[in-house]
Amino acid sequence: MSYEFVKVKNEGGIVNITLDKAPLNVLNIAMMEELILAFKWAQQEEGQIILLDAAGKAFSAGVDVGDHTPDKVDAMIDVFDRLLLTMYEMEKPIVCAVNGAALGGGCELVIFSDVVVASEKAKLGQPEIAVGVFPPIACYVMPHILSWPRALELLLSGEVIGAARAEYIGLVNAVLPAENFAEGVQEYIKKFLANSGFVLAKTKKAARAGLNKGFAEGLKEIDRIYLKELMPSHDAKEGLTAFMEKRKPVWTGK
Repeated sequence: MSYEFVKVKNEGGIVNITLDKAPLNVLNIAMMEELILAFKWAQQEEGQIILLDAAGKAFSAGVDVGDHTPDKVDAMIDVFDRLLLTMYEMEKPIVCAVNGAALGGGCELVIFSDVVVASEKAKLGQPEIAVGVFPPIACYVMPHILSWPRALELLLSGEVIGAARAEYIGLVNAVLPAENFAEGVQEYIKKFLANSGFVLAKTKKAARAGLNKGFAEGLKEIDRIYLKELMPSHDAKEGLTAFMEKRKPVWTGK
């Protein structure tokens, strides 16, 4: 399939989705529909990791203001919600690489990813409150991934923060030099690519299973995934056998 606003490729275990709407990757309804299709494509592809990144000056300056008008806002909220639900349903871990500004809806794409790598020049924030609205997705996600005071500080102030601050408060995992950022991201991802894609997906599923549940309920579901989905697999057996035989495992992704 051909896309107008995104680019896709699959190389070396990394299924890459790139925002490509110059210069600021402002999200509109058509672009978000394309991203939904791209994520669904990525899930079906061979490869352990989905990499979400962007071409151009910014990661994304947010959702097009024109799509917030009364005649479009219902459709915009619907497609944005469907996009984030599609990302939520991805079995493969999503690594997001942020080089430049990620604001508003752009920042929400970032924080909805599983692992976030930022360049030194990255800036992140939810400035919606300055124009009299709030970011629905960020209002849900930020209190889950940050402390309540950190989340509310960003949501209520609309402050845009730099990469170092974002790493300090836990919004991003790592900050890499802006120079040769793409190469740095590839190097960073290597630590995931050494592992079975099947087991990566099951580990992500197990980690999510315990969220928003009591310990007993969450642990029961995690144990079910471990015993019924993971342990019967080739890669689980291969990993344990290879360890005991003191050799490198040969993954099949099954």
